[in-house]
Amino acid sequence: MGSFCFWFCFVVLSFASSQVANASVEGTVFINGKVPIGRIDEDFICATLDWWPPEKCDYGTCSWGLAGLLNMDLNNNMFLNAVKAFSPLKIRLGGSLQDKVIYGTEDNQQPCTPFVKNTSEMAKVIFGLNALAGRTIHSNGEALGAWNYTNAEFFIRYTVEKNHTIHGWELGNELSGSGVGTRVSADQYAADTAALQSVVENVYKNVDLKPLIIAPGGVDEHLVEKILDPSVLEGESETFSGLHNIIKSSPTSAVVWVGEAGGAYNSGHHLVTNAFVFSFWYLDQLGMASKYDTRTYCRQSLGGNYGLLNTTNFEPNPDYYSALLWHRLMGRNVLSTSFNGTEKIRSYTHCAKQSKGITLLLINLDNSTTVRAKLAFNSTPCDT
Repeated sequence: MGSFCFWFCFVVLSFASSQVANASVEGTVFINGKVPIGRIDEDFICATLDWWPPEKCDYGTCSWGLAGLLNMDLNNNMFLNAVKAFSPLKIRLGGSLQDKVIYGTEDNQQPCTPFVKNTSEMAKVIFGLNALAGRTIHSNGEALGAWNYTNAEFFIRYTVEKNHTIHGWELGNELSGSGVGTRVSADQYAADTAALQSVVENVYKNVDLKPLIIAPGGVDEHLVEKILDPSVLEGESETFSGLHNIIKSSPTSAVVWVGEAGGAYNSGHHLVTNAFVFSFWYLDQLGMASKYDTRTYCRQSLGGNYGLLNTTNFEPNPDYYSALLWHRLMGRNVLSTSFNGTEKIRSYTHCAKQSKGITLLLINLDNSTTVRAKLAFNSTPCDT
């Protein structure tokens, strides 16, 4: 039997009236470790930087401040140390406005803010491309026609010529399904993604390190008042399991990423998506995504009301510490885990990241019940 690293997440919340734990239940955590059920990237944790300017306001709150990627102070020591703690942190550059961005390349001489090369291994950049170029937008929100990749191709060539390392190119932001304001049909999106693949293969044909092709992004519209409802959390597993089954049964070499997830639509909800309570949703999402073989999970965002960091001073919000703990403790191999005793306990197990044994994550969604947990497990592959 190997060593164990236990990671527990409990909460006592105050709503309309003060509450204390007045009940106690017992339960058992069952861990089946004979064969891993999923595998994540070593750098599973990812965060986004969005294009939104300070003028972006929702529901009476202007949440972005100077946290947009064109306004953010990238030399701020608090910001640099927060990113450096992951070494490296995947950073996806994009958002709703990425589909309106024109790149200042040879084919389009518009002023733009230059990128600054940084050779450190602090971050891996995933860049979101404008997927609406060349299309006609119908009044019902449907984007018609094929993607015109000319401007994007010039921009991709520019980054290669300047020796900028891009970890992945993402086509479009939240344009699949019902989309956010605009949508592209699945067949057309598939054809456009194939076109991007062809462009990247051509541009990078003499480059050893090839970038990933990432598409499409979808909409995540979870209601924040249901964060602590286990039936809502469990219902989200259908999305992960459905996509997992499609990938598993197809001949594709593609892997699954969550390219942008903030838990609340339209810049988040102040004092909820940037507060301690939101770690219950976030950690459950990380655990559930891993369970279904998702390789990377990008949190929206480093700034804004659903930011890992405070928009103004870059001090870490609670979810930043959740992300950092996950990054340091949860290894790549995912083990089958269940809890018997109460539906209010969410449970996830991985092989430990930096030692033999396992890391167990328990999330107690009940603010008035103490749960006493016992362990039941068989042999695991984590000791080898």
